[in-house]
Amino acid sequence: MSIPPTQQPGSSARPPAPPARPAPQSSAPSASGPSASGPGAPTQGVQGQAAQGHSAPARRPGGFAPAARAISPGDLERSGAIVSTITKVFQSRVVGQENLRLSLLTALAAGGHVLLESVPGLAKTTAASALASSITGSFARIQCTPDLMPNDIIGTQIFNYGSGTFTTQLGPVHANVVLLDEINRSSAKTQSAMLEAMQERQTSIGGEVYRLPEPFMVLATQNPIEEEGTYVLPEAQMDRFLMKEILTYPRPAEEHEILDRSTAGSLTGPREAVGTVTLEDVRFLQQMVDQVYVDPAVKRYIIDLVFTTRGSGPRPVPNLTQSVRVGASPRGSLALMRVGQAHALLHGRDYVTPDDVRAMRYGVLRHRLVLTFDALASGIKPEQIIDAVFHAVPMP
Repeated sequence: MSIPPTQQPGSSARPPAPPARPAPQSSAPSASGPSASGPGAPTQGVQGQAAQGHSAPARRPGGFAPAARAISPGDLERSGAIVSTITKVFQSRVVGQENLRLSLLTALAAGGHVLLESVPGLAKTTAASALASSITGSFARIQCTPDLMPNDIIGTQIFNYGSGTFTTQLGPVHANVVLLDEINRSSAKTQSAMLEAMQERQTSIGGEVYRLPEPFMVLATQNPIEEEGTYVLPEAQMDRFLMKEILTYPRPAEEHEILDRSTAGSLTGPREAVGTVTLEDVRFLQQMVDQVYVDPAVKRYIIDLVFTTRGSGPRPVPNLTQSVRVGASPRGSLALMRVGQAHALLHGRDYVTPDDVRAMRYGVLRHRLVLTFDALASGIKPEQIIDAVFHAVPMP
């Protein structure tokens, strides 16, 4: 498969711009096959075809902004203050890892869950506890082991011999922020117990349904290099994570700061909540994300991207079906839009641009693509597939 070189995984930088689009054609568009010049060369007329039958809405200066503000300046300012407070707490505990900070903040604002993957010692657990300590909600850490049972997570019923009745004891998943440390060490049966909690935000114990607290966020960690005593996460559970972030080693200056903090005794901060961000603040942030405007052109852009991962997009990538066994689901479309909204709000805007969609593309899509055995044997990475898709589909 012809795939452009990928950027460093986890980077939010924009990839090289695709080749210039051809001049608009008056004839009917053609999407019958890939261009001979490779995945970066779009076919003709698709942009004009998508625009047929749609009148452009009135917009403010900025191209994709609505005519009237979707969010008031005061609410944008409050949202920025909340993000700034969480950032200060996070940076006091974690050195560097700016991509990780942005991913966690984006997922928190979007109301989603994050899967963190890296080799040992790159502050996965520290970052999760730092985020939890920045808000005044409940935090639970679940150390996943092969003998962990579903009832150890969601809760169980205990028989009371005195009254002759069952008493429900809720499990640690009933917290605002839940850390599943080394999730791939738990069995498939235990992992499946989290599916209902992550999607429906509820648990079922003894035939009764118990709602999880709001906001609710799951942060899971896994180590990719250890295989003994681990279980592969099923695709159904992987798809329920809004984002998957791959951590990289710190730069020399950052590692020097880690040593300085260690000798000064300030490497680890307090475990209890130290932030002034309340649960109401987090709910407010998530409500503001709901109000961020998404232009129809941006929605069409997202749909074209997701359909291209399935091999049926208007701008096909050559040999994509030989490398991707399963593309992104509709949940991937929702995730791209939701993350784009959160990214825009974090940057002080009340509308989404195509750059917001591109900024977090790796985190949103890398765990939603199931590669073929040939692609894995050839060393093709999901990030390379994602870059090929984004090169093939032009920005609106």
